[in-house]
Amino acid sequence: MTLRIDIGGLPSERLRFAASPLAELTAMLHVLAAPGHHPQLAGWAEDVWAGLHPELAERLREAEFLWRSSQADFLIPARPRPTLAAELDDVDRIDDESYVTAALVTTCGSNRVHFAAPSPLADATARERALDLAQARGVLQEAFAERLLANPAAVRAQVRHTLEQCADAFFDAAWRGAAVQLATDLRLKNDLLRRDGIGAALASVSGAVTLAPDGDFIVVDKLQDKATSAHGTGVTFIPSVFGRPHLVAVHAPGWQPVVQYPVAEPSPSEPVPLETVTLRLEALAHPVRLRLLRTLARGPHTTSELAHAWALSPPEVSRHLAVLRRAGLLTARRHGRYVRYTLNLPDLTALGADLLAAVLR
Repeated sequence: MTLRIDIGGLPSERLRFAASPLAELTAMLHVLAAPGHHPQLAGWAEDVWAGLHPELAERLREAEFLWRSSQADFLIPARPRPTLAAELDDVDRIDDESYVTAALVTTCGSNRVHFAAPSPLADATARERALDLAQARGVLQEAFAERLLANPAAVRAQVRHTLEQCADAFFDAAWRGAAVQLATDLRLKNDLLRRDGIGAALASVSGAVTLAPDGDFIVVDKLQDKATSAHGTGVTFIPSVFGRPHLVAVHAPGWQPVVQYPVAEPSPSEPVPLETVTLRLEALAHPVRLRLLRTLARGPHTTSELAHAWALSPPEVSRHLAVLRRAGLLTARRHGRYVRYTLNLPDLTALGADLLAAVLR
């Protein structure tokens, strides 16, 4: 499963790398709402919560679903500005319909829910449907949805005020440090884009972001089955210090495609492709293969030895070993006329972390 962004015929200058204060504030708010996703920032999150004014802390908890599980599209701007205030001004210019739709998607906990027609702002049935979905997510979500549908202007003003309070409380100080890392990353990305083209620039973003062989699509390796187009708009890539390990993608109809990616660590490890994780999980789903792995964990074995150990036929063992090898969990080495199979213990050990990384990506 992937997100595919159609860029066929798109000039390279329409692929943009830029820093966004609002997107980085959104990444910070996600860390505060879901610190378990970001163990390396747990100390920072604890310090911020400890220093927050109680009223601001309450406001953040009331609206955390705008950035906890997924981020409302208006919080990841396609046209980044130098300051948070300028980006919030852009958000203010979004029409109520687009704003409410984006907010309700995150409030109801599904990026597959669409409120395009009829509008819950005007249609009673659509409004009740939106409230039912929000109610299923929790009391706070239901209360927020009710306020948003009853008075969008008031809720929008309150959300902006909350984000402005975050600037004084913690964002400004954190942004000063993050901006230096973001500027360094952007110089690298833009140099690669000018010198070596789109493919090289994408390769430097993440191993999970690639250019399709025909050059017409950007492929983002995420647990999604989505497609969008950048024609007439372009694609914006926004680096994030606080966003690791997430790749956040704006791809809903009516919104310009945006990808927020984590700035590379000093010695980054390449993400394991989702296809590889899936192959390994499928390989481990069979009880016979688990039995074979139990024996192989004790040392290298031949097909005949494994067949004898588990009272299986050699062809049956060979079929299961082939599945495990395709998943990258075994290594075969020939010693004279014997082929011995060895368990790739590091890859098996890392499977849980690789699965979590693929889910969070």
